[in-house]
Amino acid sequence: MKTFKYLLSCSIVILAFINCSDDDANFDYLKSVAPPTNVTAVFQVTQDNTGIVTITPNSDGATKYMVYLGDDTSEPVEVIQGRNIIHTYAEGTYSVKIEAIGITGLISEITKELVVSFNAPENLDVVIENDAAVSKQVNVTVNADFAISYDVYFGELGNDTPVTTNVGETVSYVYQDPGTYTIRIVVMGAAIETTEYTEEFEVTAILQPLASAPQQPSRGVGDVISLYSERYDDLPGTDFFPDWGQGGCCGSGWTTFDLNGDEMLQYINLSYQGNQLSAPVDLTAMEYMHIDLWTADVLSRVEISLISVSNGEKPVWVDLTPNGWTSIDIPISAWTDQGLTVGDIHQLKYVGDPFSGGGTVFIDNIYFYKEPSGVITSMVEDFEGTPPTFTVFGNIADTQVVSNPDASGINTSGNVAQLTKTAGSEVWAGTFFETAAPLDLATYNKINVKTWSPKNGAMVKLKLENIDASIVHEQDLFTTSINTWENLLYDFSGAPVADYVRIVIFFDFGNSGDDSVYYYDDIELVNNDGGPPASIFQDFEGTPPTFTVFGNIADTQVIANPDISGINTTANVAQLTKTAGSEVWAGTFFETAAPLDLVTYSKISVKTWSPVNGAMVKLKLENSDASIVHEQDLFTSTTNAWEELTYDFSGAPVADYIRVVIFFDFGNAGDDSIYYFDEYTLTN
Repeated sequence: MKTFKYLLSCSIVILAFINCSDDDANFDYLKSVAPPTNVTAVFQVTQDNTGIVTITPNSDGATKYMVYLGDDTSEPVEVIQGRNIIHTYAEGTYSVKIEAIGITGLISEITKELVVSFNAPENLDVVIENDAAVSKQVNVTVNADFAISYDVYFGELGNDTPVTTNVGETVSYVYQDPGTYTIRIVVMGAAIETTEYTEEFEVTAILQPLASAPQQPSRGVGDVISLYSERYDDLPGTDFFPDWGQGGCCGSGWTTFDLNGDEMLQYINLSYQGNQLSAPVDLTAMEYMHIDLWTADVLSRVEISLISVSNGEKPVWVDLTPNGWTSIDIPISAWTDQGLTVGDIHQLKYVGDPFSGGGTVFIDNIYFYKEPSGVITSMVEDFEGTPPTFTVFGNIADTQVVSNPDASGINTSGNVAQLTKTAGSEVWAGTFFETAAPLDLATYNKINVKTWSPKNGAMVKLKLENIDASIVHEQDLFTTSINTWENLLYDFSGAPVADYVRIVIFFDFGNSGDDSVYYYDDIELVNNDGGPPASIFQDFEGTPPTFTVFGNIADTQVIANPDISGINTTANVAQLTKTAGSEVWAGTFFETAAPLDLVTYSKISVKTWSPVNGAMVKLKLENSDASIVHEQDLFTSTTNAWEELTYDFSGAPVADYIRVVIFFDFGNAGDDSIYYFDEYTLTN
């Protein structure tokens, strides 16, 4: 059983920020702090018929716990994160409730059954299985009568330390190598006597991708030369499996691999393979090559060579992340700096790591690209001169400028900023510095940051503040690769007008620190409005669409614009009244006549009017049967005025999206508040 509550506890916030001055304090980020998650508790009992139980609560995002012991103890016991409680129980069955309390006072709670018996565990039910998604990971679950916890000895040479958890819960372990191992399980209760179980188990490796490669950004047709992709038009006539004799000499093979309709190249026992273009291609106008690779058994790297008709070939080695997609962007200069002419490229070659002894590589999304036409940029901070003064918060030790530890890919500069998210630091921990002059968001509407992360899917929050933090605006993006540089492009076109001088960055926002090290560099103002012109696909000026409402909202309708001012002077808009008592997820949708063009465009903007500041406005796209969906969240930043919210759908799975769903004040029940929206626009 899991429930969420809200605890009105200002004292927690005050204590967490007792060292901040009034000028520095800004608690806007607390709006996005979630309740603690993954709440659990481990029960460990002394096996001496005394009934002494140690209870260790844990979660992501909690600062302390209230433990209700479930016996005749009247008051709960407070436990600080990382500590435990010891309590003596008589024989019996107890419901132990744990409330996990976060920094804002938000509470998550669970209730776990504790059985204290002086009988030895019996009627064991043991499930041991290979994980369906993680290679060489084994999951073990044990249930038994009269049992509280169990130890699992996974039987790998050199590791004799057991993993302990509660009966009924699952423990996982990742082996170094596949094979057959002896797994021993010791099941414990409050009795002196334990019960053991042993099984010979075959650990298997996953040898093919289980998910498609990360969705790549939409780029203009004139900015891409594609060989193999679903998003762009490919060069015709490319031979992806030319016979260069590699099969006979090296036993190398090739095929296509279909993953639920997503087709990719598969090179087996990779010695060398390649692509033969139907005619030489001029790449001199291109700036990067993009390629996605997945492997389970090529040890560490692959060589990628471009081959010129006139002056041969040059190699570039790229590092791979085993058992996951590696998305790589290689500067064309990596080849031209070696003297290669790229005006007549007619072949690409892939060579396996000579130390891997072969291996299988899956490849997708092979294309060359340049930055969008008309892009103008202005560097804010590249950390090459006098370093800025960093201010850290949330128990991070420090942020510093260091030599680039991975001068490769899109970032070969000398210096970068390093942030270590110290173990135990807060979920909202981060760092900021101030610029000498306000950021020019009148000329530039985006900010690009080069980032390097050890985690895929980590939230990187970028926040701008004026000098006293009375006006702020933030955007969230997620990392899409591991241990490699990537560009994160934040859209600040919706930021309120202000003199922003403070740049704040949070890595892995929402998760406590674990000593992971992150790097960032080249914070740059960007204006890429030189791409394809924006395309309005619904402005409510003609025949109104058919709206479908849900969650007990009465209706949505097109009406005359009640506030013709600011950025919206159109005649008609859509009105949604979030009826009192309607669900927290209530909303409305309409369908478009044709699928939305998310190949040419990567974002959708919508003008909104809200009586509530900080209300979540969720925008969701669905295909015709809602089997493929993608959604993004933004928050209103003003009241009773029009503002434009721009949603980034560059990460959306490829699909024919025709249903546009919008939710106002998502997460809160309806209270008869009235919202307006207008001018859905495809943009880049």
